[in-house]
Amino acid sequence: MKILFLTHYFYPEANAPARRVYELTRRWVRSGGEVTVVTGVPNVPRGIPYPGYRNGLLREETIEGVRVRRVWTYLAPNRARVRRSLNYISFMVSGTIGGLPIRPDVVVATTPQLLCAVAGRWVAGARRLPFVLDVRDIWPASISAVGAVRRGKMLSYLERIERGLYRAAVHVVTVGEGYARHILSRRVSAATVSVIPNGVDLQTFSPRPCRADMRARWGIERGAFVCLYAGTVGMACGLDVVLQAAEKLRGSARGVMFVIAGDGARLDELKSQAHRRGLRRVTFTGRIRGSEIPDVIACADVCLVHLRSDPLFETVVPSKMFEAAAMGKPLLVGLLGEGARWVERAGAGICFRPGDADSLLEALEFLRRNPEVRAEMGRRGRAFVVQEHDYDKLAAKYLGILEHVLGGE
Repeated sequence: MKILFLTHYFYPEANAPARRVYELTRRWVRSGGEVTVVTGVPNVPRGIPYPGYRNGLLREETIEGVRVRRVWTYLAPNRARVRRSLNYISFMVSGTIGGLPIRPDVVVATTPQLLCAVAGRWVAGARRLPFVLDVRDIWPASISAVGAVRRGKMLSYLERIERGLYRAAVHVVTVGEGYARHILSRRVSAATVSVIPNGVDLQTFSPRPCRADMRARWGIERGAFVCLYAGTVGMACGLDVVLQAAEKLRGSARGVMFVIAGDGARLDELKSQAHRRGLRRVTFTGRIRGSEIPDVIACADVCLVHLRSDPLFETVVPSKMFEAAAMGKPLLVGLLGEGARWVERAGAGICFRPGDADSLLEALEFLRRNPEVRAEMGRRGRAFVVQEHDYDKLAAKYLGILEHVLGGE
């Protein structure tokens, strides 16, 4: 099978969309597929090309057997709304141009962002090929929820694009049941919607000791209890709650440290606030290379997952939970809905009310005082991820869907 996959994000970018496409496509190649990925130069979240890359018209490379075509886009940091919109529009155009010369059997395109999926639809239409839509974030509802787009003509226009993509796709694959319900509410046939959750590479993310130099890099004192947030520091994450919790611990004898590992649209603002308020219990690492993420998680006592309190986010199960659980780390989770139910099913952690610093600290203190509970949560979480979120199994299931789309058994 020859597969063309259009994605705005790809390896070596380490955000969840990039990791999903990377993990799936490299496994499809190992299964005998011929896979081409059309994407841009790695640059998130600052809009600056990673070392070794430049934003040229076209660059090709091969990554673990996957043919990668990197097209030019207008680069912009995540926090710049107008420029970021130009970044999305430019990829819609250049991604289409970069995909048209390819001769695949099927075209797959993923969100975020929505216009990337438009490029996939255009390529598939021009080539009269089946188009599969991979929905891993509900646009435009998710960007409306964080205030990036306000209710009005623009939002209505994006909603029309969304509905048009659902109609054009011969099959829609999404990452969770909550997302599937949203898609079905748009009058999409249930027979054409499948759920393939995000997963984890169980060899890369496996229990290991903390590297001796890692905590020293962050300036964390010996014996400190580390609560780690590892991921994109974006608008949806609501990490103000960490600063509020650190404020409440001011003067406390408890040796708790909050580590925020990652970069994103709100990193500079949060760092500035923490410095201005003299919050010594919070440290920021900045962008972490994807290859370093397992070593970072290994140095945590508890892994924090949090999203702002919004009805849309009740459908979300963040993939960072799978990575932490796969490494045997207990989860401290500020989520409602699907995410909270996942934690309960897995027995992998404890939930608190999103945005509530007192609730966060109560749950954190319980975990700090009960190492045997943390260990049991770590064991259960690892076992659950092995069963439900192994990318080897998920990639094979997804490949089966593509075979079915093409008329195979």
